[in-house]
Amino acid sequence: MNSKCYRTGWSLVAGLAASVLALPSLAAALTLDEALQLAENNAPSLTAQDAKIQAVSNAAIPAGELPDPKLLLGVQNYPIGGPDRWSIDQDFMTMQMVGVSQEMPNSAKRKARIEVADAAIDRAAAERRVERLKVRQATALAWINSYSVERKDALFQGFYKENRLLVDTVRAQIAGGRAQPADAVTPKQEAAQLDEQQDDLIRQRAQARAALKRWIGPAANDKPVGSLPDWPVEASDYSHKLQHHPELAAFAPMTREAQAKVREAEAEKQPDWSWELDYQRRGREFGDMVSVQFSWDLPLFPGSRQNPKIAAKHAELNQLEAEREALAREHTQQLENELADYERLNRAVRRTQETLLPLAMEKVELSMASYRAGKGDLSSVVAARRELIEARLKQVDVEEQRALTSARLYFAYGESAQ
Repeated sequence: MNSKCYRTGWSLVAGLAASVLALPSLAAALTLDEALQLAENNAPSLTAQDAKIQAVSNAAIPAGELPDPKLLLGVQNYPIGGPDRWSIDQDFMTMQMVGVSQEMPNSAKRKARIEVADAAIDRAAAERRVERLKVRQATALAWINSYSVERKDALFQGFYKENRLLVDTVRAQIAGGRAQPADAVTPKQEAAQLDEQQDDLIRQRAQARAALKRWIGPAANDKPVGSLPDWPVEASDYSHKLQHHPELAAFAPMTREAQAKVREAEAEKQPDWSWELDYQRRGREFGDMVSVQFSWDLPLFPGSRQNPKIAAKHAELNQLEAEREALAREHTQQLENELADYERLNRAVRRTQETLLPLAMEKVELSMASYRAGKGDLSSVVAARRELIEARLKQVDVEEQRALTSARLYFAYGESAQ
């Protein structure tokens, strides 16, 4: 009795274990929003931009400050001849001196340096916004690609199921004398072709996860879930927001920085000055002294010194303005190309859903009906099934391409311009 209970208990444990192992593994899920958040938290390029902002912010603190004062130590009028030579306190003109001096750049130059530093901070912040756009856009594109690969993989489960049904149909036809024995090979060939396509899909999955891992790390191994993003695409709204693209907006602080550098170069024409205060100590029998002196720079040769620097800074400013115009035209072209491609993909998605896929399904049904009735050959059935498989995969492809185009438009002219 005990032996029987022992065997029964182990049977129950084994059955439970088999049931648990038979359950599908609960892989971690990864939504698009989660991927975007992980990218912002983990992208090294954004960390580098944060460090750059901190660096230029710290560098801006002393921008308008005066130079450090200088401590002066020395001996004046030290005798090297006569009866008091080599003596530091015998000659009444010999003095031990300690003093301090301070250079005083002109106010226009100091103001321009402050403006340069402030513009550098704004420029670093603008460059971070550009990098954030690139990170979020690249992450979204990688997630969409990975999600589409999983959609295709799910389709293959149905393809294999339909292939097994085809095997059963061919066997029945052969058994009924309505088909040749050689037809039994055809479903196996189709299954082998499916295996080849799925092998390529495994490669695509590995590549898609590698691309996503660049931005979010190990979480890229989680299965993407949810649905393709459906961002509204409006040509007039995006065209209006074109000038607010982060890459174009970054030229505003860059231009302010260049203009401040022009003013700084122009301030070189105004003389700087400095002051110096000295205390001179002499021998005990002589009185000590104090000296004060001022000095000014004399920018007497601007043609060969200041003017070339000013011209160089003006040229850099003109260069920035030309580069911004060139980039604006490039983005205008890209926007028009992307919008045209989005409309094409919209039509392709509708055509696939409403025409190509239903027609391919109808062709398979008609071919199969003719084959079962003994009026058609198996090659027509296989060809129709191949067209249906390609139509289903194409549907995933065009929907993926539309989502990728929508993501590029949204992150460049939608989210970034808010």
